[in-house]
Amino acid sequence: MDSKEFSGLCSLVPSLSESSLCTTGLKMYLVESKGGAIACMFLALFFLGTWPALLTMLERRGRLPQHTYLDYSITNFFAALLIAFTFGEIGKGKPDEPNFLAQLAQDNWPSVLFAMGGGVVLSLGNLSSQYAFAFVGLSVTEVITASITVVIGTTLNYFLDDKINKAEILFPGVGCFLIAVFLGSAVHSSNASDNKAKLNNYTSDYKEVAISSSKESDLVKSKDLERGSSSADNVEAGTAVFLLELEERRAIKVFGKSTLIGLALTFSAGLCFSMFSPAFNLATNDQWHTLPKGIPHLTVYTAFFYFSISCFVIAIILNITFLYHPVLNLPKSSLKAYLADSDGRIWALLAGLLCGFGNGLQFMGGQAAGYAAADAVQALPLVSTFWGVLLFGEYRRSSRKTYMLLGSMLFMFIVAVGVLMASSGHRSSSHTAKE
Repeated sequence: MDSKEFSGLCSLVPSLSESSLCTTGLKMYLVESKGGAIACMFLALFFLGTWPALLTMLERRGRLPQHTYLDYSITNFFAALLIAFTFGEIGKGKPDEPNFLAQLAQDNWPSVLFAMGGGVVLSLGNLSSQYAFAFVGLSVTEVITASITVVIGTTLNYFLDDKINKAEILFPGVGCFLIAVFLGSAVHSSNASDNKAKLNNYTSDYKEVAISSSKESDLVKSKDLERGSSSADNVEAGTAVFLLELEERRAIKVFGKSTLIGLALTFSAGLCFSMFSPAFNLATNDQWHTLPKGIPHLTVYTAFFYFSISCFVIAIILNITFLYHPVLNLPKSSLKAYLADSDGRIWALLAGLLCGFGNGLQFMGGQAAGYAAADAVQALPLVSTFWGVLLFGEYRRSSRKTYMLLGSMLFMFIVAVGVLMASSGHRSSSHTAKE
């Protein structure tokens, strides 16, 4: 297809021509329109809200998290490679917007280090949250980590982006996320109390009655993906029997552990997550003027490549270490055992792809509309809570107090997402190269 034909195609699809730089022929694909950025955010929101549910499912089936995370890390890095060699290599590059391979040879190491630093903290955050899912639950973990990410990360991005987002809209949205942090902690505390009460009232006689009298409408259906082929198949979700059967087959044992362990893991993950987006912002926009004169800024695709390399290396080193020196009283494993453990591997590989493409889409949208507004994808707990309730039976048979807190938490997220997206600005294309 020649330049004339390509331009004609773009004129037929105006929305595409805005976001793919079609005006002068075939070039590297970059999202530039506000509409394209918001579309990227919504797609990233679904991807980033779904992959944690897959990791949770595998842990509840009894697969060691070290095995799962090694599989996840491989396809997560593969997604970055695929994005770099496709979107980053479409057409001929320009002096201020070089293609992916051309940038690899340039003297842009200050920006590269920012990108790799972002990958390190993201990897540590993902690793912490994987263990937090077992202790605190998928929904609450995602709410607290996402809220901390927005409160800290969005504030930093607002100033790094030269205040292109509307402060009078942005910061009320940040306030909604901050409220959600406290509501999420309250939900976890209330649900933990509900589960403790169920277990305290549990007796061997109750177990027999509960299994035989479970109503069909309240059963854990076959679509509950965390189920294996255990005796819990026909146990009523949310009962003490269900909790005991789940504890028996899951990889990370949580009974008898302090709830502070889960909250500590969750807050640690949130602090890590709050740093990776500002670091990526610095890598692509060089607000601190660290690049040599005449060197163009890293494109989103080049920055994402370096970002993913460091994320991958840290994940591999730590999880291989955890195979032989596990944490939280998990059983020891080995590389040989990992390679032989194919049960659930396809789900772990899928989780890595979803996370990789989700992060890539978030960064593509952030480069166009401002990274502060792109943090709206941190509303991913809306998606994760849906999966947690639908697939894993979270909060079934909980108290009215827990349901009220859960509803309030989700309401604050819905409000916060709308407000954060409404604050979207537009980055000037003149800031893509070092002056």
